[in-house]
Amino acid sequence: MQYRTIEAIVSPPNPHYVGDGFRVHNFIPTGHRLGMSRTNPFLLLDYNAPFYFSPSNIPRGVGVHPHRGFETVTIAYKGKIEHQDSSGGGGIIAEGDVQWMTAASGILHKEFHELEFSKQGGYFQMVQLWVNLPAQYKMSAPKYQAVSNASIPTYTLPDGGGILEIIAGKHKDVLGTIHTFTPIHVINAKLAIGAKEEFQFPVSYTTALVVIEGSIKINNNDAVDVNHFVLFNNDAEIFTIEALQTDTIVLVISGEPIPEPIASHGPFVMNSQQELIQAFDDFQNGKFGYLE
Repeated sequence: MQYRTIEAIVSPPNPHYVGDGFRVHNFIPTGHRLGMSRTNPFLLLDYNAPFYFSPSNIPRGVGVHPHRGFETVTIAYKGKIEHQDSSGGGGIIAEGDVQWMTAASGILHKEFHELEFSKQGGYFQMVQLWVNLPAQYKMSAPKYQAVSNASIPTYTLPDGGGILEIIAGKHKDVLGTIHTFTPIHVINAKLAIGAKEEFQFPVSYTTALVVIEGSIKINNNDAVDVNHFVLFNNDAEIFTIEALQTDTIVLVISGEPIPEPIASHGPFVMNSQQELIQAFDDFQNGKFGYLE
């Protein structure tokens, strides 16, 4: 059997802060051949590896900022995130929960450590992924899809090997509940030591993973340690993951590239420079709504 081979194993880059509440390693886009064109439809992947935040009566986070032209996917592994937007939406992303926000035509948004978590302090760990939208949907209405951990469909491995949480897309006969505008698979593999699972995605799909906890072996050959990112080549459909430690967690992503130009600047991702200019003009003229 031919396995999908590895293009790059990327060590965590030096962390930087987004606001004062998210200490992230930025895997996409970086200089390791991981520009937006190569990882399309995935535009950004920030990983907040486990980090202890001391107690604070003032929640840390990111103040009001705009988005247009894509979707943000927030996965909380440790800690809690509270968010609010200019359309009146808001809520708490608790441990294990997922928020899939379609910014589309434009939204103002802020996100902070949840108040009680902030007061108590604790370890915080999360992933934020940006997913591109096709041109025909970039100016559609914003929306949220909030998924509690308990409601995420799961695939159970045999012999106590663990579970796969199917956040979006599918694995074998289990379908995720998240609506996506193009084919996207987002899967949390939670594996016991020695457990092994086979994954299969179309050869043309951009496919990658992040080792969230533990360590793994890919295709019976390549060992990958915690907090590392793996980008696969587009040379086969199938690859395997084996957990080398107990309580291993691997985030697996795969998506069909969108064959359209990418024009990005800051919080906006469109198809042309003119559309970017329009996005900035609309933001400055208050067309994204209002949020304190």
